[in-house]
Amino acid sequence: MEIRSLEDAEKLVTGTTIMGTGGGGDPEEGMQLLGELIRSGKRIRFLEVDRLPSDSIVASPYFVGSVAPTASKKKTSPKVKNPIKVAMTQLEGALGRKIDAVTATELGGMNTAVALHIGSQLGLPAVDGDLVGRAAPELDQSTAHLLGMPMSPAALATESGNVLVVKDYGSVDDYEATARQQAVIAKSYVAVVDTPMTKEKARKAILRGTVSLCYRIGEVVIEARRRGRDPVEATAKCLHGWRFFDGKVSRFDWRDEGGFLKAELILKGSGEFEGHTLKSSIMNEHIMVWRDDKPAVMPPDLMTLVKADGSAVTNGKLRVGMQLTAIAAKAPEIWRTSRGLELFGPRHFGFNYDYKPVERLLGV
Repeated sequence: MEIRSLEDAEKLVTGTTIMGTGGGGDPEEGMQLLGELIRSGKRIRFLEVDRLPSDSIVASPYFVGSVAPTASKKKTSPKVKNPIKVAMTQLEGALGRKIDAVTATELGGMNTAVALHIGSQLGLPAVDGDLVGRAAPELDQSTAHLLGMPMSPAALATESGNVLVVKDYGSVDDYEATARQQAVIAKSYVAVVDTPMTKEKARKAILRGTVSLCYRIGEVVIEARRRGRDPVEATAKCLHGWRFFDGKVSRFDWRDEGGFLKAELILKGSGEFEGHTLKSSIMNEHIMVWRDDKPAVMPPDLMTLVKADGSAVTNGKLRVGMQLTAIAAKAPEIWRTSRGLELFGPRHFGFNYDYKPVERLLGV
């Protein structure tokens, strides 16, 4: 699979934003990154992890930063124009060898594009897959962490000029706090490259085919628009998911807390959902969702909000009065295991519920 044109890039960003469950970074910035590559004549190459040479090292480049509505801080001239490239170079120095391929850390309009962008810049293939199967707020929600693989050594760089190499960490929470602190100091984001994996480890950790799935979702949405069909229904079908609420944003209370967007969102139902209410508790992404005060979607399962044209709305761009549709889908099976639920289930986020699958909650 290759991304060769701006239309290909649009399909990919459309799909990754839908799978970003409200997070995963700004898709407009993701589209800018991919468009820059395509206009310069570059292509984005994808490989199945099994096709990598046996001695390959795969690493995960991404951004950590606030997605809150005020996250667009004053623009200043950056001291470092390509911090993700700096972080790649620093990690290679710590490893004592070159990185051979990249993988997205998660699915999202920006964070998936970041990995593809730096990979293409350096002539490296991107593995068709990621380490979450959606977007997620914390480093706990990584298949590598779930499987006991270290995310270190790691390298971090900011546009303001801070460069850190993390040789090891006491806990994944300590490591995450270090990364988020740098994003807060920079008043924007920190570029991170971590989780260097051998091919053997990558084969276990990477959720395969998720990037090409996102491309197919975007293709379905754009084709539905062209043919005058309902792109929302087409999206739900492609996800093997369910359209389970239509409504208007009546409340969106948010705060920027330690580099996380924390928020509560209320939708008042419309059409067949008139008189009903949807509530989402947000930590960057949609985490826990209630319909009429009863759980409708529990983490790690997915809920994403889309407009009538099928385009997803990231949580940093939610506004009162928006008319939106909620789509739910199952999480990858690895997150529905006992260990997966320890790291990504309701109780991990402080909700006093035992996990129930979305298909059971929705009665479908």
